[in-house]
Amino acid sequence: MATPAEEIQVGERLVRVSSPDKPYFPELGLTKLDVVRYFLAVGDGVLRALRDRPTMLERWPRGVFDGAKIGTRQDNRGDAFYQKRLPAGAPEWVRTAHITFPSGRTADEVAPSELAVVIWAANLGTLRFHPWPVSAADVERPDQLRIDLDPMPGVGFDQVVPVAQEVRAFLAELGLTGYPKTTGGRGLHVYLSIEARWSFGDCRRAVLALGREMQRRLPDLVTTTWWREQRDRPVFVDYNQMSRDHTMASAYSIRPTPQALVSAPLDWSELDDARPEDFAVPTMPARFAERGDPHAGLDDRRFSLEPLLELADREGLEAPPER
Repeated sequence: MATPAEEIQVGERLVRVSSPDKPYFPELGLTKLDVVRYFLAVGDGVLRALRDRPTMLERWPRGVFDGAKIGTRQDNRGDAFYQKRLPAGAPEWVRTAHITFPSGRTADEVAPSELAVVIWAANLGTLRFHPWPVSAADVERPDQLRIDLDPMPGVGFDQVVPVAQEVRAFLAELGLTGYPKTTGGRGLHVYLSIEARWSFGDCRRAVLALGREMQRRLPDLVTTTWWREQRDRPVFVDYNQMSRDHTMASAYSIRPTPQALVSAPLDWSELDDARPEDFAVPTMPARFAERGDPHAGLDDRRFSLEPLLELADREGLEAPPER
């Protein structure tokens, strides 16, 4: 028999949580309600990462179990799926943003404006939130530059850290400030708030220019080679993550693995000693309560993309097509 639903007060909203005792991470004994409580505990942080951004939901309504897999465009029979459009039956207070995909098709995508939307989505089985690097007010011009440091198979987190530190140093040379976070896996992301003046193509070109600079500075560690089979170095700077409709899991999103690791914002001073396994659903609420959100200042200042675009110009890097 299903466990009775619970209603949780989230700000001005009363959010219904159905089947609160449903196992979501059985190896850890975590239920759907535990996941909801996790997002409540890190609420300020996760909402800061998502607020007013068109956001794809990665839904695991059956939880994470051995053999669970996510559906793909080719095979949609998985245990989980990506939700790009506003789900049917959404409350009237769930706001949306109208976006255009590279194919030219459009959608009204969830754009969280309050924590109740995050909790409503968690009740639908959302573990990872995938926000666009734009605001609902201007979906054509990114206001975040996202640098994805993607390790090759078999490459450890410890090999990604020095690349992130060099990214930090280079950005500082240009007068720019980046903010790092773990991915919940072996990789790292660095975010940079920018003025919403440039296209997706310009942003992709800027990250490619940065990646080429990292390749020069760390030739034994970094590659910008797009074709996976041709990469001969441990860490790929994935500039294509700044393409339209390419998204990263947000800060505080939960990785759908048995350990329930999360994407954790960090201070740069923590990076050398950090390990992905340090940050998980059971441990993150205490960390958040003690120290708050290391990305709280991310949007305090928006930077110009011109220093990176000038580097791209010197490199002769062309902007790719928008669609």
